Amino acid sequence: MLLWHGGLITSFHLLGLAERLAGAGFQVWAIDRRGRGLSGGEPSFGVGEAVEDVAAAVALTGARRVFGLSAGAVPVLGWALVAGSECAVAVYEPPLGAALTWLGEFEHHLGRGERAAALVAVVRGTEDAAWARWVPGVLLRPLMAAALREEAPAGVGEQLESMGEDAHMVRSAESLLVKASGIRGRVLLLGGARSPVYLTRALDVLEGVVPGVSRVELAGVGHLAATNDGSPGRVAESLVGFFDSGAG
Repeated sequence: MLLWHGGLITSFHLLGLAERLAGAGFQVWAIDRRGRGLSGGEPSFGVGEAVEDVAAAVALTGARRVFGLSAGAVPVLGWALVAGSECAVAVYEPPLGAALTWLGEFEHHLGRGERAAALVAVVRGTEDAAWARWVPGVLLRPLMAAALREEAPAGVGEQLESMGEDAHMVRSAESLLVKASGIRGRVLLLGGARSPVYLTRALDVLEGVVPGVSRVELAGVGHLAATNDGSPGRVAESLVGFFDSGAG
């Protein structure tokens, strides 16, 4: 099984999930996406190149089961569209159709070297941390600055710049909300009951488009449930149940 991480994180943040899947008998590959973590190159700006990266990782590993989280789920869906009926994919809340209203503010602050303010724009705009909406900027920026100082691999500071590329990649893939009707492999849609509404809406659309799709909503968790600090055991349980139920 191949794990494809989301924005602002690396494969390190999916190790808890990988360990649980390995314990269930799967051979698991968790690879840093292009331009992130230990992988070289520049982050993909368009979905086409991002899909090619998934295809290359599948060819390298031989995996036919692929899990994608958040922005990483977008090229996984794109790969499923061209991979044929033998593939099986599970995607956790791909942000397709997201307004991305935070992107302009993010790029403005990043261009001025104001990295903490750029991270504030991301955290508030993506709504991953609901509490951030209620914290004044004068208090939130020092918190974000501290987060950016945390060293890799747990720290996310080195991945900040790639959030802009992720947003542009997601925007370029919006047509997947329609084209996903052409997927012939098996698809599991995963989401958290506490996730932002716009992510649930994307799953609603995909559920109505993808043929024979399965869907699971996890109670009491949000967008980052699959990460080490979330509830990786619960996500792993859903993945094992899906991929063990007949995937190639």
